[in-house]
Amino acid sequence: MRGTALRQRLAELRGPDVPAKALDARALAALAANPGCKRRAILDGAGVDKAALAGALGSPSAFGQSQFALTRGNAFEAKVKADGGAELLRLVHERLDPAARPPVDAAVPELSAIGPEGRTARTALALREATAAAGGWTLLDHPMLALDVAGSAAFLEPDAVVVHPDGSWTVVEIKSFPMLDGSADPAKVGAAARQAAVYVLALEEVAARLDPAPRVRHRVLLVCPKDFSNLPTASAVDVRKQRAVTSRQLARLTRIQDIADALPEGACFSPELPAEQLTAAVESVAASYAPECLAACELAFHCRDRSRAAGAVTSLGRSVRAELGALTTVEDVLAAARGETGDPRDPAVAALRRAAGLRAEALEAAAGAEPPAGLWSVPTPAAGAVPACR
Repeated sequence: MRGTALRQRLAELRGPDVPAKALDARALAALAANPGCKRRAILDGAGVDKAALAGALGSPSAFGQSQFALTRGNAFEAKVKADGGAELLRLVHERLDPAARPPVDAAVPELSAIGPEGRTARTALALREATAAAGGWTLLDHPMLALDVAGSAAFLEPDAVVVHPDGSWTVVEIKSFPMLDGSADPAKVGAAARQAAVYVLALEEVAARLDPAPRVRHRVLLVCPKDFSNLPTASAVDVRKQRAVTSRQLARLTRIQDIADALPEGACFSPELPAEQLTAAVESVAASYAPECLAACELAFHCRDRSRAAGAVTSLGRSVRAELGALTTVEDVLAAARGETGDPRDPAVAALRRAAGLRAEALEAAAGAEPPAGLWSVPTPAAGAVPACR
């Protein structure tokens, strides 16, 4: 299934006359965070609105940013980019390129155009011109990039891209979560790094069309509020690992016809369908649920309920799943711990049986132990006596 036939098949999966929901950098980054989930791969590849789908399944999504967080983030970004991006460029110079000349009188080209295709072309032209005029700094505020995803273009809008005096390009991510004493929440930094890696891949596609191709830096700049203030600070984040994972996942998305071919005839994910038919279609695609999905996927509540009902150990977290090897359900784990099933030579089974034995010994010892004497022991009062207060 190639080209037009694949697009037609994906349109059938969305439902008649249902427009495709465009993929953004957050969605692509979430795909990289859970590359083993076929359900998310086919739904995102087909452009299905997962929030509407979750509501139709009876598990509405609470995923997304609050209006307060959006307003706070926009205000902080405006502060960082004030005065022609002087503070932002200072941070780029300080953290990533201190050997270059200071960013004085940096160029800030106009990137407005009609439609995403027009903005993408205007961004590519601005990057080409800034790279050719080597020696100065250029700040691209909210450029538009295109990335090929499963044969169609996904339009992406990073917070900023900076062209250095040597002609290299850097992605800048501006987030409203704080950096306390120079460090931020690792989970939030990881999500920002995966998102920035998507932009790096898109920039590399633009760079590949230039001769000579400029260098796209794999160290991006993460800008956040400092401590509990609204003052910006920044940290350089190496996204080579996230870029490699995202690249592999996008290559996997180009083969979503394999997943589509395995679906039952007539499968459709339109929210307009009856709940029973819609549930059957969703359940026909294997999911890979983990608690981390709650922060990244609109279908997380639905998948969590199904995972718990099946007793899957992935509902306890990926780290637990990795430790248990071939034991995939809670029932299997308990049976192995009791010695009813499992190969004793399996390290996971041996560890479970050892843990079960230690637990039994501890419970037996606790059941036969005398209560400890001291401050917390309460003596039985003599008949008719009034217990003294301690």
